[in-house]
Amino acid sequence: MATFTFATLSLSSSRVFVPGAPILYHRSPNRIRLLPLRCSSSEPETAMPPAGWTQKLIAGVAGIGFLETSYLTYLKITGSDAFCAVGGGTCSDILDSDYALVFGVPLPLIGMAAYGLVAALGLQLASKKLRFGISKSNAQLVLLGATTSMAAASAYFLYILTTKFSGSSCSYCLLSAFLSFTLFLVTLKDLGFQEVYKHLGVQLLVASLVILTLNTSYSNSKSASSSLAEIELPYYATEITTPSSPFALSLARYLHSIGAKMYGAFWCSHCQEQKEMFGREAAKELDYVECFPEGYRTGTKMIKACIDAKLEGFPTWIINGQVLSGEQELSELAQVSGYDESVQPS
Repeated sequence: MATFTFATLSLSSSRVFVPGAPILYHRSPNRIRLLPLRCSSSEPETAMPPAGWTQKLIAGVAGIGFLETSYLTYLKITGSDAFCAVGGGTCSDILDSDYALVFGVPLPLIGMAAYGLVAALGLQLASKKLRFGISKSNAQLVLLGATTSMAAASAYFLYILTTKFSGSSCSYCLLSAFLSFTLFLVTLKDLGFQEVYKHLGVQLLVASLVILTLNTSYSNSKSASSSLAEIELPYYATEITTPSSPFALSLARYLHSIGAKMYGAFWCSHCQEQKEMFGREAAKELDYVECFPEGYRTGTKMIKACIDAKLEGFPTWIINGQVLSGEQELSELAQVSGYDESVQPS
């Protein structure tokens, strides 16, 4: 609703101004003075968002996803454990499971490439500087296909998370799913309903191909490791039957005094034979580290102390910074450790 404000007319004569009537101008000093008319609106103006804000939002969200997947890719390559504020060990188990690989390629590496592509397209569309001669419509179509594939993959992984890892939590998985769905919805908003409807068939095809590819990859992985999937060994304590010689007992006490460690696994026969060399009494003096104290099943990781030691097999000795792999003769352990039989630790 518009209101018009009229300036007051200054008349020195007795003439009356009638709205709508023609205004007569005279050369006499008693002329009519009209101040400028101003048209104002009683409705507040609505601020419009800046141009290209959706593309900038897409680039920002994809940048966060790129950083997350880069971190997970680094952990996968180096074999390090992820910091999981929520979920703890179950989070690491999920990230290191067979579902973290697609045809042998680490899933975070694929996600890093996808987020990087989306971030690059978002930045180029926002700056209106498209490279390689690609048009804006083609760039938007590629962006739609990329975000559709990411949303479809995230939906599939959420299904895996709830069915195969019920009761477990993975904060990185949930964050990635949230980012993927956000990118998909913002892309739909940017293109508009008519444009999205025009390419609906392409979207359905892309989503179907993604789910089919993931399902095929995991089916092949299960069939290749079906025998390993059945392995589950509860932890059990081993019994040493041989008595210890005075030399073995003295050596075991000395190794303990200098901080020498023996790393092994309860199911390792060579570890058992190494302990038998020391004998029942001496084996109790050794600083032995069990790498699977909670038992073993497919996908179970060693405890952190064993991972940090970068073991290549069992048993492994670390004596004065020197690594010895496999069973060792007592004489060899004595020589490496600098044991002097004439000086025994109390």
